[in-house]
Amino acid sequence: MRETTFLPLTVDAAITAQAAAVLRKALETNNAALDCWTSLLAGCTQGRDLGPRLRQLSAATSEHVGARWWAAEGSAYRRKVARAQSEIEDAIADGDGSEFARAFVGYDHAMASAVVCANTAKHRSPNA
Repeated sequence: MRETTFLPLTVDAAITAQAAAVLRKALETNNAALDCWTSLLAGCTQGRDLGPRLRQLSAATSEHVGARWWAAEGSAYRRKVARAQSEIEDAIADGDGSEFARAFVGYDHAMASAVVCANTAKHRSPNA
């Protein structure tokens, strides 16, 4: 039986980019997402401390990609991450498991894309 994972793209991108802090936060966030998902499916209100984990992963990603890149070239990714994070938090508040899963797909894609694109930009930069 396969383990449920909510951030497969982000975990893979962090491994490829050798972004240890991003990987650690992604794994912690994935575990919190699994707890939250289980609570949503069971109709419980406990185990929903995912919001802080999402923010910690965003902060680790921002640090990895660099504040300058995150604010300039990466701003579209930053907005996508923020929008998906908001959708996840709304789904949790509404107790909507379907919307939670859908929003997590967008969050994972946006976060992984940011890590990959920033890493690609670092390798292209003459100052890298």
